Amino acid sequence: MKAVLSGLILLCLHAGAAAGDGRAFLQWSDQIDGAQPAVQAIAAPMPELSAHSVLVFDQASGQPLLAKNATVQTPIASITKLMTAMLVMDADQPLDEKITITKEDRDTLKGTGSRLAIGSSYTRGQLLHLALIASDNRAAHALGRTYPGGLDRFVATMNRMASALDMHDTVYVEPTGLSSGNRSTALDLARLVDYAYQNYPEIRHISSTGHYTLGTQRVVLKKKRQKARVLYRPVAFNNTNRFTRAEDWQIGLSKTGFINEAGHCLVMQAQVANRDVIIVLLDAQGKNRRAGDATRIKQWLESDPLHQADLRHPPASRT
Repeated sequence: MKAVLSGLILLCLHAGAAAGDGRAFLQWSDQIDGAQPAVQAIAAPMPELSAHSVLVFDQASGQPLLAKNATVQTPIASITKLMTAMLVMDADQPLDEKITITKEDRDTLKGTGSRLAIGSSYTRGQLLHLALIASDNRAAHALGRTYPGGLDRFVATMNRMASALDMHDTVYVEPTGLSSGNRSTALDLARLVDYAYQNYPEIRHISSTGHYTLGTQRVVLKKKRQKARVLYRPVAFNNTNRFTRAEDWQIGLSKTGFINEAGHCLVMQAQVANRDVIIVLLDAQGKNRRAGDATRIKQWLESDPLHQADLRHPPASRT
């Protein structure tokens, strides 16, 4: 663990509350269980959002600004990879160590493809970038498979970490998010994002990067009834969160996710209207609706003077 596990969410409830005080957590949880914002007398009308579960959390003041079904447990798809990345960093394995993609890393749940060929090798650092930026499932699985003790220990550690972070409604069954058995809530994921943002500068940097390239790679093109062709060409990836490439967003950490059972999901740490916020969107019915929800939340925060940063609260740590 890189820091004391009493996250900012709990600390901001009561200045004198002990970390892990269940009563403090329950009081805050009760506040956000409905769809009402914690900030009163907001002049700007509430945005209409398509996501089934939503939480917008102010990191500095400790206030939930907007909540909708924030304690409802739901599949989280590739948001799972954020926890995967945290455990990879905690294990302190060499990031320049080569890992070979094997048949074990194939997606046998959803049948999704990958640009990482079976038998190809990449450094652990490259796979970490691909898991967070391109949300590549083979990359995430290979990272979990090569964890000390193997995949079973990796998944067990994911759940222990969730428990340590007071993510009481979260369960992990594998490291990619392909399984609908990976489940959490908007509240738990806000805790996770806040902890990752405060303690993992590498994850902040990687996940907020708009583009990533592996450089020139050997690519084998094979079609039915045709001889395979071997080419050498640059292999580039875009971040699955389009806002990482947008000039009007200041994003400090990001991860998207999608499987049919989870809908389109997004977690972000961003600076909006001079305020550090965490945005969690789960089960939006469409990639564009997920992006539309985030845009409307940003406009909502920027439209009302009550949402401007309170100078009594320092900004969230960026160390």
